[in-house]
Formats: sequence, structure tokens, C-alpha cells
Amino acid sequence: MGDILLVDGYNIIGDWPELKQLKVNDLEGARDQLVEKMAEYQAYSGMKVIIIFDAHMVPGIGKKYKNYRLEIVYTKENETADERIERLVKKLKNVNTRVYVATSDFVEQSVTFGYGALRKSARELRTEMRVVEQGIEREVKKSKKERKSTKIPISDEMAEIFEKWRRGDM
Repeated sequence: MGDILLVDGYNIIGDWPELKQLKVNDLEGARDQLVEKMAEYQAYSGMKVIIIFDAHMVPGIGKKYKNYRLEIVYTKENETADERIERLVKKLKNVNTRVYVATSDFVEQSVTFGYGALRKSARELRTEMRVVEQGIEREVKKSKKERKSTKIPISDEMAEIFEKWRRGDM
């Protein structure tokens, strides 16, 4: 199955300065930004990412949906993100799957570590995210440069069609 990263959503939002600041006036915006960043992280790293948010911060019952091909879980009414993360670690951890838990909550790190998960502090994840963003930026510049070097001028739409054709996606 590969590696899985469980992200304690509100813990990371409360730790990363740019999200912490946004959260003050716009919790939903901070959540959306974290989801976007983790979608980029998943796409770039190849690691499956599941973000867990505490339901008490959001009205409504616990729900699970996919966004950006990313799994987002809202805990049930009387369940904390920590409890859900612990259950997920127990369920997902096996010989072929390494499970990482991203949180700056030391108690949570210790408990999940006891179940065989690997720790990733909020600061570590933020550093890795910067590396991912720089990598994506390089890839975008490189692809723009390669596209300009084609002999025949073609539209972006045609370039996309040719790329899909080349990959056999059509």
C-alpha cells in the first residue's frame, strides 16, 4: 500500500504561523489552505495523506469525503482527532505500510508511536512542504521552458491533448 501520512488538521493549523494567523479571522480559509498544501504534498511525495479535523470545531456530524484526491475526515460528535488518529494507526499499520502522524501534540506522538506509527512534527512537515513547493516551482518552470522549445507553435489545449495521447490516456 505504501506510506500514509495522518495529519492532525487543527493542530497543524495552530502551529504553522501563516495558517495560525489566517485562523484568527477565517478558520475555513485556514482549513482550505492546509487541504490545498497537503494535496500538493501528496501529489509530489506519492504518500497517501489523510487529514483529520475535530468535529467540535465544525457544525454537523462526523463525515468523510475526498477532495483533491485527498481524504479528509471529520471526527464524530464526541470523538477527538487524537482518538480517531489512534484508531486509524491501529487499522492502517501493517508490514507493508508505514504510517506517519503529523502533529506537534507530544502526548499524541507518544501514544501513536506506541502503536508503531512514525512521528512527524508540525515543523518537520512545514519544512518538507517548503521543499515540495520549491520542487513544484522548478517542475513548472522546466515544463514551460520545454513547451517553448517545440518547433511548431501549438496552443496549451493542443499540447495537453498530445500529452494525453502520448501517455495513452485517450
